[in-house]
Amino acid sequence: MKKIGFLSFGHWSGAPYSATRSASDVLLQSIDLAIAAEELGADGAYFRVHHFARQLASPFPLLAAVGARTKRIEIGTGVIDMRYENPFYMAEDAGAADLISRGRLQLGISRGSPEQVIEGWRHFGYAPAEGESDADMGRRHGEVLLDLLRGEGFAQPNPRPMFPNPPGLLRLEPHSEGLRRRIWWGSASNATALWAAQKGMNLQSSTLKADEGGEAFHVQQARQIRLYRQAWKEAGHDWEPRVSVSRSIFALMNDQDRDYFGRGDDSDQTGVIDNMRAVFGRSYAAEPERLIEQLRLDEAIAEADTILLTVPNQLGVDNNAHVLESILNHVAPALGWR
Repeated sequence: MKKIGFLSFGHWSGAPYSATRSASDVLLQSIDLAIAAEELGADGAYFRVHHFARQLASPFPLLAAVGARTKRIEIGTGVIDMRYENPFYMAEDAGAADLISRGRLQLGISRGSPEQVIEGWRHFGYAPAEGESDADMGRRHGEVLLDLLRGEGFAQPNPRPMFPNPPGLLRLEPHSEGLRRRIWWGSASNATALWAAQKGMNLQSSTLKADEGGEAFHVQQARQIRLYRQAWKEAGHDWEPRVSVSRSIFALMNDQDRDYFGRGDDSDQTGVIDNMRAVFGRSYAAEPERLIEQLRLDEAIAEADTILLTVPNQLGVDNNAHVLESILNHVAPALGWR
């Protein structure tokens, strides 16, 4: 059994083909798609975060809205770039969103990916400390967030407060019990996967990875997951982690599906991203019977307990719901995911 959710990058544009012409369109349709996904039986609604781009950026208003309009589906991110984040403010926002959803928040965070502007995090008021890289800063912000989510008091109370304080040091509020175990780290390398395991975070492994062996993407990603699980065991955590992989998977059910998705590249790609040689995972697009055969060979999917299906959000809610329904009903059962 695997949990199956969708991952939306939240693009919008004025192009004639786009069903999302504005930020308002993307936000409102994201809520509608989460509702539709829940009705279809999907397990998760996840959203990407990119700054300075015509994509979803500020996640917590959207997560809170989705949480208020749904009852069962997990809501999450994949991922929030911690170079841009104040972990104190973020702990309050995350606690509120989790309480609104009644404990369904699955918060994916990371060092982040290449952005639209040069050192965009500086515009948000953040800069690496002396001797730090921006990646180090992102991990440091992540560690502070983890500490805050434990809910332990750390701030000295005012002896003459406006409102009465509970005894002892004060913590940030609202605090959501259990959220600390629902933090995920988005990892593109074996080293950061090991670090995430040591810190007690679940693992999100995306559709790209540092090329650390030359093998096919899914083979390298499966190795990363196995290394992560071993490191988790060695760290001695007293709970079982979760691992997700993201995939572009399209079942070709009709002529429209074939027009939209049938001409994609079905092989891995390599490139350089942030001075790192990376391998980008292939897309899967085929009739259900053939698609099932292909997915059985994906070693990383076999290792993961959660699959995030990247959706082409600019095609609109109905088309994306059809993409999800096709996988949930015509592919997942044959693979034992359901």
